[in-house]
Amino acid sequence: MNKVTFNVDRCKGCGLCVTVCPKKIISLSSTNLNQKGYHPAEITDMSKCIACAMCATMCPDTVIKVEKE
Repeated sequence: MNKVTFNVDRCKGCGLCVTVCPKKIISLSSTNLNQKGYHPAEITDMSKCIACAMCATMCPDTVIKVEKE
């Protein structure tokens, strides 16, 4: 299975990754806050991820790591 991980403590919740995901499986957490007080991005359904890495490419803070199976 493909794997996407976020360094949640560095995420500033800008939402750019959310807008570029072709499968629409990334969202900003509505419940969790990171140490900076932002709602970090998270994957809603990892099984639908195609590991295109558009999210990682778009992230201005290199918070996202994509691993293909």
